[in-house]
Amino acid sequence: MHAPVHPRVTTRQMFAIAGPAMVANLTTPMIGVVSTTAIGRLDDAALLGGVAMASVIFDCLFWLFAFLRISTLAFTAQAMGAGETHDYGAILMRGFIVAGLIGAALIVLQLPLAAALFGLMGGSEGVTRAAKTYFMIRIWSAPLAFANYVILGWLVGQARANRALALQIAINLINMIATVLLVLVYHSGIAGAAIAAVIAEAIGVGLGVIVCRKLAKDGFAVPRARLFDRDKLMRMLSVNRDIMVRTAALITVFLFFTAKGARAGDVTLAANAVLNNFLLVSAFFLDGFANAAQQLCGRAYGARDARGFADATRLILSWGIGFALVVAALFALFGPRLIDLMTTSEEVRRVARDFLVFIILAPLPGAFAFGFDGIYGGATWAHEMRNLMLASLAIFLLAWWALSSFGNAGLWSAMIAFYIARGGLQGARYPALYRASFKS
Repeated sequence: MHAPVHPRVTTRQMFAIAGPAMVANLTTPMIGVVSTTAIGRLDDAALLGGVAMASVIFDCLFWLFAFLRISTLAFTAQAMGAGETHDYGAILMRGFIVAGLIGAALIVLQLPLAAALFGLMGGSEGVTRAAKTYFMIRIWSAPLAFANYVILGWLVGQARANRALALQIAINLINMIATVLLVLVYHSGIAGAAIAAVIAEAIGVGLGVIVCRKLAKDGFAVPRARLFDRDKLMRMLSVNRDIMVRTAALITVFLFFTAKGARAGDVTLAANAVLNNFLLVSAFFLDGFANAAQQLCGRAYGARDARGFADATRLILSWGIGFALVVAALFALFGPRLIDLMTTSEEVRRVARDFLVFIILAPLPGAFAFGFDGIYGGATWAHEMRNLMLASLAIFLLAWWALSSFGNAGLWSAMIAFYIARGGLQGARYPALYRASFKS
């Protein structure tokens, strides 16, 4: 009996997924730019501060549940690799159920949640009042936003990245257009910006359901026994739990970094904000490779294709490293000019240039961190993802503690140590997990 012949994983396949993901990521910050510009034209600092505070809260809150996209993508890709296309509908519907339950829970708990979050943020009375107005409206988008996570993961899991890109761009464009109309034309203030987000997510779900219904073989008519298959349900919940803990640890690092930067003074905080824009841009591209890794590795894992999995790993990491080196060189060459474009403050410019070296160093360890995140996600090695991220968090905190006397340089050094730990620990653990997953 001959072993099954699997198709080779190619660079073209990788970029067919990574490319659209990168473009979709680049359109997302435009929502914040448009919202800030629209509210900024109302000439009320409290409203501008309120939308900024509430946006940060929603970024972190919704990011915590990004496991819905990651796990749906991985399970769909694995089903594709295993030839279990009949399970696509069940994976989608399970995702919708979990998305709906989590979203409904956030809506029910909105009052105590708002009190706790705004108490931690510690904004002025005017800013907090404006942020609460935004929060109490946008929280109703939670089930819709989470359903869109599921839809996007399901589409990318089937290597239908162009459809996912079109859907993501549609959501973002609708959000921006609705914000401008509601805030500047219909003068609905900060409530209008929140309503725009709800409208965009709702239309996104509607469009996504239409697309998914056409792609699903049996539509949404999934037999109850298949939908509530105990083993698959428990596996999904276990994977989601572990990825959620992993994401919470990741969010903790970035919130800690921001808080410590804020305590160093307004100039340092502003300089760090400028430099974080560099990291954000490189992260958008590296996340595209992570998306490709999830799909390609997930498909190979489902097909029990050890060679394909290894090929996908090599492709993702080698292209990620190449991209990181190019980005680091661009930051080194043009970083000072970009800093000058982003701020007119000479003091902020000077401090940002002093710490630019850390931004130049970040992309290379970032390539390993994002690459292995995608590889581990595709193989649903969620337990290991959780444990290694918690270990990376501990390394970050220890590095900051050891280097805290160096001020902001110590803080940035701790962040670089965190990037190295993320990629390094997963890289060290990879061979054993690979052997265990594909042992004959």
